[in-house]
Amino acid sequence: MRYFLTLSYNGTPFHGWQRQPNAVSVQQTLEEALSTLLREELSVVAAGRTDTGVHARTMVVHFEATLSEEKENNLVHLLNRYLDENIAIHKLARVQADAHARFDALSRTYEYHIVKGKNPFQQKLAYAYPHTLDVAYMNQGAAMLLSHEDFECFSKVHTDVKTFLCDVTSAVWEETADGYVFTISANRFLRNMVRAIVGTFLDLGRHKISLEELKTILESKNRSKAGFSVPACGLYLTEIDYPQNIYCSYG
Repeated sequence: MRYFLTLSYNGTPFHGWQRQPNAVSVQQTLEEALSTLLREELSVVAAGRTDTGVHARTMVVHFEATLSEEKENNLVHLLNRYLDENIAIHKLARVQADAHARFDALSRTYEYHIVKGKNPFQQKLAYAYPHTLDVAYMNQGAAMLLSHEDFECFSKVHTDVKTFLCDVTSAVWEETADGYVFTISANRFLRNMVRAIVGTFLDLGRHKISLEELKTILESKNRSKAGFSVPACGLYLTEIDYPQNIYCSYG
């Protein structure tokens, strides 16, 4: 049987999602927990990969296992008891045999959190940026992302991808009581894309670049033309949408 497992994690202590030698990753930690509790070697496939220090309020993985009804009903509880405070398991769902956590995802949503100054309660959970931003002007720029397709200017260079095309369906800046939040949804994201967008928009929000210059950056397909990449600590994967017909009904 194939299952979708929904989890969240604080990315601070991990070297990203993907399993790698000589470093602790979220994938490795989860696979070891599943393998121990189910007493078989299991691997998981995730909806995406987060970099070192990036967090996820929602991550979805799929895996194959033969579970008894009792084990199926108790697995979320057992995993949460086994894993430490940095990973929380929320839901286990049966899915169709060919359902894929990555390829079947319709959209993904990220948030980037900024605090206006040093905040001991947000250490490694948000980016401290002590400058006033023109949110209305930034949202004029964010609207431009929805009509653009090629985001190579915001992609990590030398990335092994076949296309830089992304369909951005929503991009909004909001000012909060203690900072700012940028929320963006798309069918797919390039490596480092959100962090590069945020860094560029911080320049826009301080009027260091204009909307016309932002347009030039978007059309350049050149990463060096865009702004700096903000730190990973403020980035959260928050939502992943799937078609409902991939889920199996129970009973």
